[in-house]
Amino acid sequence: MTQVAATAIADQDIAKLEAELVNQSPQKILERALSLFDNIAISFSGAEDVVLIDMAHRINPNIKVFSLDTGRLHAETYQFIEKVRKHYGIAIEIMYPDAAAVEALVTEKGLFSFYEDGHNECCGIRKVAPLRRKLATVDAWVTGQRKDQNPSTRASVPVIQADTTFAAGDRQLIKFNPLANWSSADVWMYIRSYEVPYNPLHERGFVSIGCEPCTRPVLPNQHEREGRWWWEDAGKKECGLHAINTKQEG
Repeated sequence: MTQVAATAIADQDIAKLEAELVNQSPQKILERALSLFDNIAISFSGAEDVVLIDMAHRINPNIKVFSLDTGRLHAETYQFIEKVRKHYGIAIEIMYPDAAAVEALVTEKGLFSFYEDGHNECCGIRKVAPLRRKLATVDAWVTGQRKDQNPSTRASVPVIQADTTFAAGDRQLIKFNPLANWSSADVWMYIRSYEVPYNPLHERGFVSIGCEPCTRPVLPNQHEREGRWWWEDAGKKECGLHAINTKQEG
């Protein structure tokens, strides 16, 4: 299919694509996404995302990948990013937060203000702003969101949507979530079957991995998102990268 600009896809076409792809495999969804858009990138941070990289790399070795470096990641995560870059022989664009904004926050509130007043301000500076800067340069992006990651905010995640959170002006941005209908077990079955690299923190009980101060291992039968921002209630466990989820739920 001819590749198109995001602005050429009307709402009814997105709904039609969603109906067409909703029961398709992640590979088929990715294949369609890459056929529709040339200027498309995969957001990479954890297990789900590296599965997407593996799938996409088999379709097109020249995939575009980016990652957000908040400056507060685990050492293992930095090593993991480098391992994935070498394993697939791909460039991974690293997006950094604005140094002056980080400096101002730390000067005013210290290094751990999020334990007292919530994580949104810190995530806004370290994650959301760099992501917004990156998404202003693409027509579409791919995420590893799954419906089972957080019943409070992700239960209705579609496989394709218009990302109204990060669209700039009248320019449309398309968001693909190929793993929306997969479970964590599906992800790990793929990782084991295809010997996909993974973050070694998973071997220590970490399931959902974010910044070091805001991530901890979970106990058996705990939900994976309980290891993120554990001092806040479950309904707030989004960092802003997928704020569209809470808008849809509200």
